[in-house]
Amino acid sequence: MMYTDTRDRSVSVNFRTAVLNGMNAQTGGLYIPVEFPRLDSSFLERIPEPSFREIAYEMAKPYVKDEIPDSDLESIIQDCYPFTPKVVPIDPVTYVLELFHGPTCAFKDFGARFMARVMSYFNRSQDRALHILVATSGDTGSAVGSAFLNVPGIDVTILYPDGKISPLQEKQLSTFTGNVRALKVKGTFDDCQKLVKTAFTDQSLREQFRLSSANSINISRLLPQAFYYMFASLVVRNRIPLDSKIDGASVITVVPSGNFGNLTSGLIAREMGAPITGFIAATNRNHTVPDWIATGEYAARPSVATLSNAMDVGAPSNYERISAMYSLDEVRRILAAYWTDDEGTVDGIRQCKSKTGYVIDPHGAVAWKAWNELRTSGIKADAASQAGGVMQPGFAASVPEWAQSIAEKKAAAILLETAHPAKFGATVSNATGQEPSMPERLEKVMSLPDNAVPMGKDYKSFKEWLLSNLR
Repeated sequence: MMYTDTRDRSVSVNFRTAVLNGMNAQTGGLYIPVEFPRLDSSFLERIPEPSFREIAYEMAKPYVKDEIPDSDLESIIQDCYPFTPKVVPIDPVTYVLELFHGPTCAFKDFGARFMARVMSYFNRSQDRALHILVATSGDTGSAVGSAFLNVPGIDVTILYPDGKISPLQEKQLSTFTGNVRALKVKGTFDDCQKLVKTAFTDQSLREQFRLSSANSINISRLLPQAFYYMFASLVVRNRIPLDSKIDGASVITVVPSGNFGNLTSGLIAREMGAPITGFIAATNRNHTVPDWIATGEYAARPSVATLSNAMDVGAPSNYERISAMYSLDEVRRILAAYWTDDEGTVDGIRQCKSKTGYVIDPHGAVAWKAWNELRTSGIKADAASQAGGVMQPGFAASVPEWAQSIAEKKAAAILLETAHPAKFGATVSNATGQEPSMPERLEKVMSLPDNAVPMGKDYKSFKEWLLSNLR
């Protein structure tokens, strides 16, 4: 498989180059496969559906062909995933895809562990260290740090916005040692991401160090996240007739969206044959993409701090990949776009608990809010939101045709629960009056010492620190 560039389609590189470079330093563009091969129908239609690891192996094969032998890929997949996602029904037509069963209790574990092992595989013959730079608005950094901790020949620098993530999330970032370090930046996630992107296009820096990324900028973080979309959609497709007595139901996947890497992974899974009819991109007050879908004009803006902090992204990188994969008209046929504010997020947590008994985190709550509003009020809710324009919470003006299947009670939804609710204990407790239980692996990190290094948001200071600390 060859990979091209979102900004220059004449570029053609192999998987190894795309992974180790992270992004194209010459153009600032992101790597994307030249095609998305569809899985064989006999595999997709198996009853019962294939296991998660079988799906991961079959989906990964075409993207690493001729670069990672099948036996080595199988070993990588087995090592990556001692855990699996879980599909949990919370009402007859609503399923939660729990993605918090990995070591750091967030969906980023699925992509980060695959990426770490692939990078280590490709880095075996190198005599110089590979330096990973990663910006995080919440869970990416801890997943990447955990995945790369003590991996020989690779070190990791994590940038996170000081004071703009939850205390538990910060503990997961600030307590790393050894080959993983964290910088707490006096700014927003967008400032952190800008520092990383600037470093990648700094030729003098790249002449001294081998640099790569671990955000969803990196294609090896993005591709494995498609695995759980395929898995969940096959499980739900087979369960819907039994749970809700609906034959041929539309499967709508509702994705809490910030940098839009996770949603892009869902689109990749759909291209590869996942039985997903459409997506709802559910965002917070950082509604850059809903505005684009509604108006046709993409306008990045400074991010705004919210309770669903991992989605606090005003200039989502993966807008580039989505717009490279589809025209705006095609996007509007596939995606419905929704946003809500903090009040709506808290209401989503409260509603989900009262109506279903399920305790959901602030990011999943935005997804719940979108799904529940659409199925409760139908297309009328969208028409009403148009009157207030995109500046009001609700759905963007553009409504895909598949929304009609929801009005006709012929659809089911998969809501992505991207992090364990205990990572946002105060918000969940305030909404429900109940403190979420904390997994033991999260409890342990709270007693570790903080090692994060304060950093300004100017590139000069960041570059000086890199030159002084990277080896």
